[in-house]
Formats: sequence, structure tokens, C-alpha cells
Amino acid sequence: MAILRLEDGTTYTELDAIARELAPLNVQLNHWPVSDDSRARSLLAQSALDADEKEQVLQSLDHYFEQLQASDGYQSRDLIVLNPDIPNLDEMLAKFIQCHTHADDEVRYIVDGEGVFGFVRPDGSQIALTVQPEEFINVPANTEHWFHLTASRRVKAVRYFTTTEGWVPVYTGTEVRLRPEQLVA
Repeated sequence: MAILRLEDGTTYTELDAIARELAPLNVQLNHWPVSDDSRARSLLAQSALDADEKEQVLQSLDHYFEQLQASDGYQSRDLIVLNPDIPNLDEMLAKFIQCHTHADDEVRYIVDGEGVFGFVRPDGSQIALTVQPEEFINVPANTEHWFHLTASRRVKAVRYFTTTEGWVPVYTGTEVRLRPEQLVA
């Protein structure tokens, strides 16, 4: 279940309330059930996956990819697996914890673990959305945002791309006011 936190401490957990708060940003948040394929579920329970195992998980979820290909022209997808055992995890994540935009939509489907997307709203206020398993998020192109992991420091997410370049961050220099340590309940 997604959790949305405002700078004033207000918290929302109901999808309708979250959607209302995300509407000015055109951010889409949906619930997509993870595959009931027992092999895929077994793989998702592992902390690390090799390339073949990632592809098995992706294939079990390809009906979503096929929908995105047909409706919006998505060209590729991958499965990112992050956990505390990954060497240089902090360095890898450092480029996403700063406010940035992308020329393309950033689309992720969380299949295990969780992460936090922070957003700068049109009025300059900031919000933080914790996304969890079975949640699909589409952050529109040119939306000022940042991303970090929660305290568990693990996530498995399918990323969907309309181009082969992926998402290239364009840093905005906006100060992030909702830091991870501020979001602990």
C-alpha cells in the first residue's frame, strides 16, 4: 500500500486521496498484481537474481509490457534488483537522490521491496510517495523528482522505456526538503 507524506506531516494511504494529491503532477499510480506463477514468486523471494532469473521474472509479467507497448509505444524493459549487498550501492543511488527531471516518462512497477519518489509540486511544496510491491508508477517527462530507497535498502522493480537510452537525469539544483530520515513513521 502506497504512503504519501506532505511536508506538513500529513499522511495519506488511501489510493483516491493519493491520486488527488498527485493529480497536479499527472503522476499515475496503479495497483498491478504480481504474477501468480510459482517460479516467478520464488525468484522474487531471493535477494539477488542472475540475468536468466531476471528474464524469467520479466517474462512472467510481460502481459503488462505488451499493454504498454500497444498503448504507449514502450520499446524495452528490464528488472533492477537493489539490496544492501550490492557493491557501491550508495554511489549508484547518489545520482537519484538529487532533484532532477528526465526527457522521458519514468515508469516503474515495484514487484518486491519499496522505494520513495519525492516530487516538487507546481506550488513549490514537496511530497514523498513510498511505493511498494504491486504498485506501478508513471512519472511524466520533465517532472521534478528524486528517488531513494527506504531503510530496508532493497527493491526489485521492472523499468519500462520508450527509448533505448533509458532515463538520463537533468539536475535542477532544487533542495530536497523531505529526506529519508524525515519520513520514518
